[in-house]
Amino acid sequence: MARPYVTVIVVAHDGARWLGETMRALINQSRRPDRVAGVDNGSRDGSADLLAQTLGRGSVISLPRSTGFGESVAAVLDKLPSAGRDEWIWLLHDDCAPDRRALELLLSAAEQDPKAAVLGPKLRDWLDRRRLLEIGVTVGRTGRRDTGLEPREFDQGQHDGTREVLSVSTAGMLIRRDVWEQAGGLDPFFPIFRDDLDLCWRVRNAGHRVLIVTSAVAWHAEAAARRRRRITVSGDHPRRLDRRNAIFVVMANLPFRAMLWALLRNVISSIVRTLLFIVSKQPANALDEVVAICSILVHPFRLLRARRARRHGRKRGYIRIKRLMTPRGAAYRRLTDMVQSFLAGEAPVDSTGRHHHSTAAPGSPGEESDVVPPPGAGAFQRFIGRPGVILMFALTVVSLIAERSLLGGDRLGGGALVPVTGGAGDLWAFYTEGYHDVGLGSAAWAPPYVAVLAALSTLALGKTWVAVSVLLLGSVPLAGATAYLATRHIVPAVPARAWAAGTYALLPVGTGAIAAGRVGTAVVFVLVPVYAWLCARLLSGEPRPSRRAAWGLGLLLAVGTAFVPLVYPLFAVLGVLGVLASGGAHRRPRSAGRSDVRDSVRGAGRGGVRDGVRGGADKGGVRGGVAGSMGIALAVPPLLLLPWLVDLLGDPGRLLLEAGLHDPALVDPSLPAESLLAISPGGPGLPPFWVTAGLVAAALAALLMRRQRTIVAVGWGVALYGVLAGVLVSRITVDGARAWPGMPLAIAGAGLVVLVGLTAHRLTELRAGGGLRRLGATAVVAVAFSTPLLAAGYWMAGGVRGPLRGDAPDVMPALAAARTTQGERTLVIKGSEFTVLHGRIPLIGEAELPADQRTRARVGAAAEGLVGGRGGDAATLAQQGIGMVALAPPVSFELARTLDSQPSLQRLSLSESGGLWRLAEPVTRVPAQPVSVLHVPLLWAQGAFLLVVVLLASPGRQRQEAAEPAGMALAGA
Repeated sequence: MARPYVTVIVVAHDGARWLGETMRALINQSRRPDRVAGVDNGSRDGSADLLAQTLGRGSVISLPRSTGFGESVAAVLDKLPSAGRDEWIWLLHDDCAPDRRALELLLSAAEQDPKAAVLGPKLRDWLDRRRLLEIGVTVGRTGRRDTGLEPREFDQGQHDGTREVLSVSTAGMLIRRDVWEQAGGLDPFFPIFRDDLDLCWRVRNAGHRVLIVTSAVAWHAEAAARRRRRITVSGDHPRRLDRRNAIFVVMANLPFRAMLWALLRNVISSIVRTLLFIVSKQPANALDEVVAICSILVHPFRLLRARRARRHGRKRGYIRIKRLMTPRGAAYRRLTDMVQSFLAGEAPVDSTGRHHHSTAAPGSPGEESDVVPPPGAGAFQRFIGRPGVILMFALTVVSLIAERSLLGGDRLGGGALVPVTGGAGDLWAFYTEGYHDVGLGSAAWAPPYVAVLAALSTLALGKTWVAVSVLLLGSVPLAGATAYLATRHIVPAVPARAWAAGTYALLPVGTGAIAAGRVGTAVVFVLVPVYAWLCARLLSGEPRPSRRAAWGLGLLLAVGTAFVPLVYPLFAVLGVLGVLASGGAHRRPRSAGRSDVRDSVRGAGRGGVRDGVRGGADKGGVRGGVAGSMGIALAVPPLLLLPWLVDLLGDPGRLLLEAGLHDPALVDPSLPAESLLAISPGGPGLPPFWVTAGLVAAALAALLMRRQRTIVAVGWGVALYGVLAGVLVSRITVDGARAWPGMPLAIAGAGLVVLVGLTAHRLTELRAGGGLRRLGATAVVAVAFSTPLLAAGYWMAGGVRGPLRGDAPDVMPALAAARTTQGERTLVIKGSEFTVLHGRIPLIGEAELPADQRTRARVGAAAEGLVGGRGGDAATLAQQGIGMVALAPPVSFELARTLDSQPSLQRLSLSESGGLWRLAEPVTRVPAQPVSVLHVPLLWAQGAFLLVVVLLASPGRQRQEAAEPAGMALAGA
């Protein structure tokens, strides 16, 4: 076989910083090329002179700066005569340095496969020479480029082997000249980006093969794709140009039916990505996405001309090309990852290739490369293999076993939870109406947590019971998930973070809230880790992340305050203390040593004089910026909850209550001190204090560590703050019953858990020391793990032991509901208490509406008169619209005989499940009270402000975070 003739074409454009090494690599090739030509596209950095010095003036041509890569290669070939069928063209970018044997190995692979017409080397990163960039490129139906590599994947030979691919890069591409001329070369319509994909697609349609030869290696800087130099071939933004070319290549080369389906998918995916970019405050990317897809749609004839030029072999070649394209599931997985990135608080990732994704450096906090499944695993395997998912699955199993008695019932209720009934529409109507014709009637604002439940019920297809069940019964796994995610930048070690999340989720506050039906505490218990994470971001001092975290913290504080009003004052105190501590942390101490001076001089030597001045100004303004952000966070909840908050401040005792009923049976009136110290708030369904003793013991062991004293002090400070607040709350009586200290103790538990998690790495150091240190560290680990294990075991063994039931009875007798179709009310008597119902079971939140005190006093006196056998009270009830009197189970037959003795009452039914009497007096229909003219405008203002807060709190562009600043901010150090 004749020796192949190789023509090398080097194209340069403002690439002097890389061109020297590229030319040295070309000169040192083990297989010397037969001729070399250079093209300079109007470089202004000396690239033309460097080419001329290396190749000679006669071998270099100069073209305008606006010339594309394909036009440059075509201009050279027009001046060089063909050397026959065995001529090969080797294309090199100015930022692509091939290995010494790259050309030799490419030609060897071409000799072994006569059908091979295009070959490409394995591309590695220019700076990090071990990192893989490309081993061939494929594309999906939506035009998304895919290299098949994971972010920051290193070359360990895992992808070695010569094989067919859809496309190779023009950086190092070796192509037969006759095939180049037959295919028409690179399309001038693509001056940059995707020109290589289009050429290789046309070559494959012509019946030739495209191979990747991994034994041949080249190092590529990707200067244009990474914005390392200005792009002058087009006035469009690089991302817009890349996206347009990507869609156009797919649309031009696919068969007709496949093209129509791909066009529909591109339109839909562009709409989704545009919305994500807008919500994440990336308007430039959103505009690029819209302009790219519109440039295809508004120029149909341009697409038709391109398809006509590519019609030969397109349908026949697609049979072979289809198996090389990105699998269908990968496109959906990429879109899912993009949405998950947005929901996780990061900017939606979208790039030209997977190796362009911004990723954490190895060993950075939060990296889980050691526990993530291998790159070849499917989406489901990658998902279930993550420690956070495993933890949440384990907590879900524990919860299902413990809550076995609550599953499968008709109606969830009991304790503080009113039996769940109604749908999302009922809750929305209840929240927005000005006058509530329930109970004795009320014109007060509905509790704002009703709107939260209504929104969640809407997402649950209108099923309120689904939303409440997820919030209450799923609070343990949800709390574990939020704790695990919130501490990813605070607790670096994955095992310590998993322990912290599991321990927090199984604290007695969480399990006790479920047993007592406290949906308010359950919601706040899930949100506390998020509060801690947002506080850490807010106190970091960086303007944009801090301000965004402030709006997010304010929004979630409003949600928590709506369920448990005590959340706001507790976190307000912590927020003010955090601002004061962060101000001291960011001030440089006066006694700066010589090392500080040397660091300053060294920084200035790197051109950092201006940065140093600006950094000093930034440090001086950190405290003011953090204070302003904290002011936003603390101002949002009152503004969002303003109408309801005014009613709440009229009765300050309600600040200590929460969503649901305030039942004395749910509170321990004499809570022992050891329960408070063990983070146990008292009440039904709680484990003994020794279950959480391991957590307290591990936190006490942290006091013996000499290092990280600030973190230990702050952790214990937060814990003691929560315990002292719990002691104070548990000693206050509201409406005849003690307040429940669950919320303060949740803060105390979170402080201890984060404290132990942050100091866990010291145990590894102590174990490595051997001897007594190793024994002590092992004992601390065993004690720390005893808390989640004992808590889970005790909960699963005993189940949910409390008043919460999965089949709560209907407190409204069916006969009473059938007989009160004209709006009559029903007085339900249970022991010494009474309530007034209006034809149905009350919705969540209706029982908490304040009624007129005089009206309630009159009805209460009349009810006591009926129970005591005093006559003449039925008329008072009839004047308040009450037409029925019902006895709730268990029925006292002595009380039933007393009611039978009343001449104004007529018994309708009596059994062990309840009794019902009808008033003989004519019932007066109570008119509705007038609604304030400000009610509707305030609702609209509340909705508008909520929308603004949500947009300002939405994640936007973020730089990679480090764990140390977040941890230091959390500690206020």
